Amino acid sequence: MTISQRMHRAAPVSAVVAGLIAVLVGTTSSAAIVFTAAKAAGATPGQLASWMLALGVGMGVTSIGLSVRYRAPVVTAWSTPGAALLAGSLDGVSMEQAVGAFLVSAALITLSGLTGWFERVMDKIPVPLAAALLAGVLVRFGTGLFGSMPGNFTVVFPMFVAYLLCRRWLPRYAILVALTVGVLAAAGQGSLRPEKVHLALAAPVFVRPELSWQVIVSVALPLFVVTMASQNLPGVAVLRNDGYQVPVSPLISWTGAVNGLLAPFGCFGLNLAAITAAICTGQEAHPNPRERYLAGVWAGVFYLCVGIFGVAVGSLLASLPTALILGIAGLGLLGTTAGSLASALGDEALREPAVVTFLATASGVTLLGIGSAFWGLLAGTLTFVVTCGGRRRTAEATGSRELRG
Repeated sequence: MTISQRMHRAAPVSAVVAGLIAVLVGTTSSAAIVFTAAKAAGATPGQLASWMLALGVGMGVTSIGLSVRYRAPVVTAWSTPGAALLAGSLDGVSMEQAVGAFLVSAALITLSGLTGWFERVMDKIPVPLAAALLAGVLVRFGTGLFGSMPGNFTVVFPMFVAYLLCRRWLPRYAILVALTVGVLAAAGQGSLRPEKVHLALAAPVFVRPELSWQVIVSVALPLFVVTMASQNLPGVAVLRNDGYQVPVSPLISWTGAVNGLLAPFGCFGLNLAAITAAICTGQEAHPNPRERYLAGVWAGVFYLCVGIFGVAVGSLLASLPTALILGIAGLGLLGTTAGSLASALGDEALREPAVVTFLATASGVTLLGIGSAFWGLLAGTLTFVVTCGGRRRTAEATGSRELRG
């Protein structure tokens, strides 16, 4: 095998692009929330850069390591709802106490993986409900694609047309071409903001953790709950919806352990990705499901770059128009959304619980600081138990999952 053949095998264009888009979507959609959370804890500019470094290294190492280990596109992410929670709860909390809360939350996540209780819960969820959960999480990106057209027609519509044409003649390069067209259209429109880009490298800043029971109760425990319910739950659903029967407990254990190791440098929460993972698990990432793990690996490589360049990457992402990000995310997730809906509605006996799960998740409702993914699954499960007879149907659904695996 020649060098060029080896490179092509290790870096197929579709997998590299899928990894790039996953990182692009993941960071642009919530980097501002992370910055806000860090500032709420009184972070200095150096500490803010250290947060980005720790998070980027954590996501990069876990995405690469877990994807290679299990030969599946396992993409990790920072906890976006966790960052939102921190942004509103760290006022008056010292950086040392905040880091202590990060460590406690990471320890609880690791314990959840080691004991296996989280995987046991996931194994009892029928496949159609898990698929409906995923579809509900993804639907806002599909609507965002078309919702952004009226105000940014000259950017989003050319991307959409380019995508459709490539799906007809060059399907493997549809997302790459759409992204290129979007950047060119934004440049022609004048909505790119290159003056916001500032090149700089991040350096680690160690903060000695301080444990405070008040901060543990008010910050660490809620951070643990929202990370597990709003992030890891749909993250597992993404993998299983696309047929990747990866053992859940080791994934949770490793994300928690790496989170704890990097917490003193600002890594507040690592978890399984949902939306960005779906970009890497679909057929756009690679026509062969066995090779899609490369998309997870490349996502990890790009996350390492995000960490190393820290705030510079944040400023670069801020220079891109929001419409471009919404458009490419919506296009990249079309196939996964369609597959999720088909799986959710395929079993007529479970169709109503699946629809309830989908609608409640898509509503975006947040209660007690916990996102709609948890409440959607809870509402769907309640419908399932009351209307279908929970125990009998769970056994059938579990059996169908095992056949699929």
